[in-house]
Amino acid sequence: MANFYSIHSVSNSIVQFLRNAYPQELHEVHPCDFRVVSSGELAEDTDDFNTTVTLYLYRTTINEHVRNVSSFKSPGDSSVPLSVDLHLMVSTWANSAAAEHTICAWVMRQLHQHPIMDISSLTDEGGWSTDDVVHIIPAEISNEDLMRIWDAIAPYYRLSVSYIARVVRIDTDPSETGMPVVATRYQYASGQDE
Repeated sequence: MANFYSIHSVSNSIVQFLRNAYPQELHEVHPCDFRVVSSGELAEDTDDFNTTVTLYLYRTTINEHVRNVSSFKSPGDSSVPLSVDLHLMVSTWANSAAAEHTICAWVMRQLHQHPIMDISSLTDEGGWSTDDVVHIIPAEISNEDLMRIWDAIAPYYRLSVSYIARVVRIDTDPSETGMPVVATRYQYASGQDE
């Protein structure tokens, strides 16, 4: 399980993976930068993006399937880690349709071929352990929700694809008490009535 830097670590890890995997032959035709952006950065002037792929965390939710699963490493510890899903929007910023479409297709293919991130591909800042695994899966988002996101942030719509990074398990403080003690009293009575 990871620390509270893990959410940013997942975003950084995806961007770092894409940046390192971007092929030289594609870079020669469409030079591209990869960035993690906040809503504040998107609200500012985006003219300096040039040809860029941005990763924007637009929503975080509690994972409904493992939210009450305790740690596997220390069964005596009753603290339950916080399990969250990260809803990410990957957007392509380019001045030509060819660059926009080609880069978007390449990013989607990369995330399709490499949907699992583990300690070897996650950045150190998250404090990941060897049993941490984050799955990057495509997410369905309605056109209305997508337009609401783009309306809420200042720039005009850009070609975007949404993904969910599932499950990021964030450590909680260890509980100071152990597991509850279960005590049972047994009384035996003789089988004869007096």
